[in-house]
Amino acid sequence: MTKPAIDTIVLGASGYVAGELLRLLSGHEGLQLKAAVSESQAGKPLDAVFPQLQSSFDGHTFCPPSELASITSSAKGPLAIFSAANHGASASLVKDVLEQTSGASDVHVVDLSADFRYTDAAAYEAVYGQPHGAPSLLPRFASALPEHLDENPEHVGHPGCFATALLLSIVPLLKLGIVEPELFAVGVTGSTGSGRSPKETTHHPLRQSNLFAYNPLRHRHVPEVVAITEARSGVKPTLHFVPHSGPFARGIHMTIQGKLKSKLDTDAVAAELETFYASAPFVRVVDGTPKVKDVVASNYAHLGVAVDNDSLAIFSVVDNLTKGAAGGGLQWMNRLHGLPETMGLTFSGPGWI
Repeated sequence: MTKPAIDTIVLGASGYVAGELLRLLSGHEGLQLKAAVSESQAGKPLDAVFPQLQSSFDGHTFCPPSELASITSSAKGPLAIFSAANHGASASLVKDVLEQTSGASDVHVVDLSADFRYTDAAAYEAVYGQPHGAPSLLPRFASALPEHLDENPEHVGHPGCFATALLLSIVPLLKLGIVEPELFAVGVTGSTGSGRSPKETTHHPLRQSNLFAYNPLRHRHVPEVVAITEARSGVKPTLHFVPHSGPFARGIHMTIQGKLKSKLDTDAVAAELETFYASAPFVRVVDGTPKVKDVVASNYAHLGVAVDNDSLAIFSVVDNLTKGAAGGGLQWMNRLHGLPETMGLTFSGPGWI
């Protein structure tokens, strides 16, 4: 790097997504952690909450939101702000930090919650049942995967983890006119997708060696996926989605089925997807069916294709914490600050996790 590393603030820094983001930042050449903000963990060293970060951030402790003003006022030059706070809490934190940096130049936010994935407050409120915390900021945010938006917005609301796995398949299928707009999807996610706070569905005796559906046909990511797909493909899909809880910690396996618009075989559809993602460094179309272990703990996504007459199945695997959250968000931040999109993200997954 010839330029100084960019000061980076992580809001809501004590959850699983934040821990993954801090892991990625620990080896990033262009971004340096200035503050990890957490009300619940304030004053604790980062590796007391995330032991896997041992020696990565010596001397860094979590700071409370009340110290944000002094932190931002001491920042020099560009600023990268990630929010990994819960939906409903993120918007107000982002609003505060943007107000505090209103006189600064080259400040970008990537929000990893749901608070900036919709273009208007009413759509958000219809899904989450609560008022939006900063409706005036919504026009300054765009929500899309980095692979689906060529221009760089001011700020980004990164799509959710299930949404990422869905959008990687649905957007090209509809944009290229390959399938009819009615689609059926089944997704299986690891327990880290439920967040750090223990719940019945993440309790080990229930989750281990088990598989079960939840919120079938009414998952809250569906309106998000429909809205983003329409914006990025020009086609509004009808999506029937059944999510499942899988007996593993991280990763998502998604199967999407639809009806072909014209006669194409497996190779032809795969070739269309390969062309669509030819310039996307983290998306690969594989032979056969992709496997979760091939992408876990990496920022890569693998897609597979199967065709039988006019029936199409697309398989998508991602890591929910990396490509589906922290890694996809970091990919965006690289772009927003003019860094190489792949910086800090080209590492391989462990394979046998």
